[in-house]
Amino acid sequence: MSERPATRSEGGGDGPTPAESRPASYRDLTKAVLYREYLIFVRYPANAVGGLVFSIIFFALLFYGGRMLAGQALSDSIEGIIVGYFLWTLSVGAYSSISNDIGSEVQWGTLERHIMTPFGFAPVALLKGVAKVVRTFLISTVILGIMLVITGTTLQIDVLTTVVVAVLSITSVLGLGFAAGGISVLYKRIGNWLNLLQFGFIVLISAPAFDLGWTRFLPLAQGSALLQRAMREGTHLWQFPLFDLVVLVGTAVVYLGFGYLVFQRATRRARRLGVLGDY
Repeated sequence: MSERPATRSEGGGDGPTPAESRPASYRDLTKAVLYREYLIFVRYPANAVGGLVFSIIFFALLFYGGRMLAGQALSDSIEGIIVGYFLWTLSVGAYSSISNDIGSEVQWGTLERHIMTPFGFAPVALLKGVAKVVRTFLISTVILGIMLVITGTTLQIDVLTTVVVAVLSITSVLGLGFAAGGISVLYKRIGNWLNLLQFGFIVLISAPAFDLGWTRFLPLAQGSALLQRAMREGTHLWQFPLFDLVVLVGTAVVYLGFGYLVFQRATRRARRLGVLGDY
C-alpha cells in the first residue's frame, strides 16, 4: 500500500504552508510601510533630529525677531501663531511625504516597479504618506511643547478634538501631494514649484483671519479655523456647528479624491507617452 505524502508540518516536505503562500493583504502592506518608516527614523536619527532642530530655530527666529519689531502686537497674537505654526509643520510633512516620495521614485527609476505591484503605486504612496504623517504628528507635538515653553504660553488641548481636526485638515494636503506627484511623473523636475507651494500653505492657514467666507472651502482653511478655536478657546469636537464639521470632512474627501484622480490620470498619460520610467 502506498504511503501518504508527508506534509510540511510533519517534517517531510519543504513546500510552503497555506499561511505562507497566501497573497499579501493591505494589512500586510500597512505593517510593512509603518515598519519601514520606523526603521528609517531609528537608523538615521541625525536627519530626524536635524529637522526638529531646524523647525525650532525657525520658530525662535520668528518669535524673538517679531517681538523686537512688533512688541505687544505679537504677544497678543502669539497663541494663534503657535497653532498656525503647528498646523503648518503638519501640512508640510504631509504634502512633502507624497510629492517628494513620488519625485524620488521617478528620479531613481523605480516608479514602474511600484506600479507593477499587485497593490499599484497609488495605494503604496498613500500608505507611505500616512506613515510619514504619523511620524510628523509626533515630531510636531514635540515642537508644539517646545514652542509653549519658549513663549510661556498655555493652550487648552483636548487630545481627541486636536487629533481629529488636525488629521482631517492635512488630509486635503495629502490630495495636493498626490496631484503634485502626478505632475512630477509627467514633467519630472519641478522641485522648485513643489517647494513654492509649501509657502502657500501659510496663506491658507491664515485665511480665517480675513473672515472671507469662501476660503473655508480651500485646503487647510476650515481646519485652521476650527483648530484655533479648539486649542485657544477649548472648544470640543461635539461643540462645533454641524455645518463646520461637514465642510471640514467634505474638503478633506474632495481634495484627496481630486489629487488621487490627477495622479492616476497623469501616470496613465505618462505610460501612453512612454515617459513613465524616464527622468
